[in-house]
Amino acid sequence: MFRGVTHLNLDAKGRMAFPSRYRDRLMGLCEGEVVATIDYESPCLMLYPLPEWEVLEQQLVKLPTLNPQARRLQRLLIGHAHDLQLDGSGRVLLPQPLRDYADLNKKIVLVGQVHRFELWDADAWEQARTDWLQEAREEGTPEELGGLTL
Repeated sequence: MFRGVTHLNLDAKGRMAFPSRYRDRLMGLCEGEVVATIDYESPCLMLYPLPEWEVLEQQLVKLPTLNPQARRLQRLLIGHAHDLQLDGSGRVLLPQPLRDYADLNKKIVLVGQVHRFELWDADAWEQARTDWLQEAREEGTPEELGGLTL
């Protein structure tokens, strides 16, 4: 559903405008309600249409809370989750704690990941992409991806 890399700007209030190609889908899918949380492995945010988030959230709350790794994941993802609403211009206000976590300033990158988005600082995205490409060249193709045709 959501794919591609889009370079955007945050305004002075910390708002980002979803590209017009996603707005109608977001309005139809979730009436413009999205949930933003941190990515616990990378310095970026994850933005989910509300129905997609609710599926993930239910999976998270079913994890055994006595398992320290499960509890950590619940604390990080659910604890940092913020409900956002697209305004009439297709913008959302990103809460300051989330902007701080991902070091989001003026130039940002929205990355479609089919059922969700990732939101990166533009410089961090460029560096991560460069690193991933280098790692892929050095490591080669894993066996489980050998049958994938690109």
